[in-house]
Amino acid sequence: MATKGASAGTGRPYAWYFEPLRWLLLGLAHLPLAVLYLFADVIYCLLAYVVRYRWRVVTENLRNSFPEKSPAEIERIGKAFYRHFSQVIIEILRLAAISPDELRERMRFVNPELMTRYFAEKRLVLSLGSHMGNWEWILSGAALEFPGRAAGVYKPLNNLFFESFMRRLRTRLGADAVPMLATLRYLVAHRGQGHTLSLLSDQAAGPEDKPYWTNFLHQDTSFYTSADRLAVQLDCAVLYVGIRRVRRGYYEVTFTELPDGRQAKLAPAGTFPVTEAFARQLEADMRASPEQYLWTHRRWKHKRS
Repeated sequence: MATKGASAGTGRPYAWYFEPLRWLLLGLAHLPLAVLYLFADVIYCLLAYVVRYRWRVVTENLRNSFPEKSPAEIERIGKAFYRHFSQVIIEILRLAAISPDELRERMRFVNPELMTRYFAEKRLVLSLGSHMGNWEWILSGAALEFPGRAAGVYKPLNNLFFESFMRRLRTRLGADAVPMLATLRYLVAHRGQGHTLSLLSDQAAGPEDKPYWTNFLHQDTSFYTSADRLAVQLDCAVLYVGIRRVRRGYYEVTFTELPDGRQAKLAPAGTFPVTEAFARQLEADMRASPEQYLWTHRRWKHKRS
């Protein structure tokens, strides 16, 4: 027996026993953020002091990224990260119920004219983001700031319930959610329409991905090169999407122009100017606000051969 709910990525229904969880999450999502932040405080205490969720990974990442910082500073940044991460968890849940007006108030786009200029030229724009700030709010905020023009690439989840639930969060305010394997097809379909596609470009690329290696936060770091290849192939403009939490529940998004497809096409063979420029912008943001980055994932698990 299955419910009527289904994963849009697979078309298959999820099991009936997830229905109580769905209603619980939706009920929590309708609570005001001021109330939800009380839950965030509890989550913070559990993650940082009881469960110590991936504490070893977090501290190892921080020590390697900031060797100039003392153990006390690393401890402080680690605890500040868990507080930030706990707030992001409930803010993502709130997407299931937040109103357009409330999200517009909480997400300020500092220089949207950089994006709209390319829309006026009918160009595709690759928006390169990362796991800084609240990466899920960016897409919904962009859908409100640029109606009918914003989409984001995501990796479908294996659990059908969470795949369906997260897809609903990402699309309810007007954004398109594009499975990774459909990226090129989506871009081709929207070519010449003035559209932006967001990619989180800070994941750890493996050897099979033929990554670009660069020194990043004192470490050899692998990056996917799809942004360079797509920009050249489809003549895309490219913007770096920087986001920072200015206070609890409020963010600012700033666009920075990166080399576009025309510039990348002229670059020497074997170089990846888009990816390199993205890495330098992200590195600067992580140094400025290290507690706002997602340190729990194993960003440096691959080694250069």
